[in-house]
Amino acid sequence: MQRAAVSIPSNIAEGNQRNSIPQYLQFVSIARGSLGELETQIILSYKLDYLDKDTQDELLLKIGKIGRLTGGLMKSLKTKS
Repeated sequence: MQRAAVSIPSNIAEGNQRNSIPQYLQFVSIARGSLGELETQIILSYKLDYLDKDTQDELLLKIGKIGRLTGGLMKSLKTKS
């Protein structure tokens, strides 16, 4: 879970330092994949009784917000390319 969580901002930062918008988009796409991976791990953690329902719900709300933010970033980058 830590690797997936760290991968999200790391890929966005790395993509931002690339020389082209298509490369930046690729890294944001990878970040979104890590976000999906983290979401799955949270759901599994709840189902395996590592998390309680309230914690799962709180984390999934945060993941939803991050998903909307990264989606907006992708949309903005696509209009610039």
